[in-house]
Amino acid sequence: MKALSKRHKIIVISAVIILAILTLASYCWSRQSIATLQKRQKSRMSPVIMIPGSSASVNRFDTLVAKINRQDHQNHSLLKVKVYNSGKITYTGQVRQGDDEPFIVVGFENNHDGYGNIKKQARMFNTAFNQLKEQYNFNNFKGIGHSNGGLIYTYFLEHYFNERQIRLKRLMTIGTPYNFAEPTSRRTQMLSDFIKNRNKLPDNLTMYSIAGSENYVEDGLVPLSSVLAGKYIYQGAVKHYTQITVTGKLAQHSALPQNNEVLSLIQRYILDNQHPAGGQPNN
Repeated sequence: MKALSKRHKIIVISAVIILAILTLASYCWSRQSIATLQKRQKSRMSPVIMIPGSSASVNRFDTLVAKINRQDHQNHSLLKVKVYNSGKITYTGQVRQGDDEPFIVVGFENNHDGYGNIKKQARMFNTAFNQLKEQYNFNNFKGIGHSNGGLIYTYFLEHYFNERQIRLKRLMTIGTPYNFAEPTSRRTQMLSDFIKNRNKLPDNLTMYSIAGSENYVEDGLVPLSSVLAGKYIYQGAVKHYTQITVTGKLAQHSALPQNNEVLSLIQRYILDNQHPAGGQPNN
């Protein structure tokens, strides 16, 4: 009986110690979570997170950022994030201290075309996004996706973005082929899936879909109807949806991020210091 009683005491003491350790760990985790939440709520940072299209690297937006910095004199930082197939993530550049609106480009080792790869890239983007939100503690951001970058953003929003403390304020997709190269009358599986899951998009989002047109039919690569198919996904599912078509010089697909009219639209409707107070352009 004495041996049993001693064993019982050891079990009780062990249970109490384990409970105390778990309670302390829970307390520390709660305090850390509260501190992180408070830091995020007070944060003034609102980055512009950009995703390039297929076959493009993290250098895709260098000219765009350089031109905007020359025009608005804000000297936005440029941070480049590359996600490898192995899961490794590398960073080039930095966010300058005191810069509340840096540009952050997320690119991928797997930057190939195709719906299957769009899904993989969206998952890789989600991994990078989670690192960025922990590193910089922002409570809101803006998004820009060129070409397939807009498809990655769309899949990310429908399948991964479930944030209560972080808001995507504005999204701009540029020359994004929501139906790939198919006419709207023949919907791809990707477009059908995007439409099916449109109820998962943030309903407080303001979204701009920019199309380029060399001949009012296509931008040299993507059919205009494919870009305009974005309305079947976003219109009515988000707070504001606007389609804008850019024509003339540098309206071809690959040149759109350097197009002066596109740069002007980014400055006016994406960047906070240029964003008009109240109202949105007509759909």
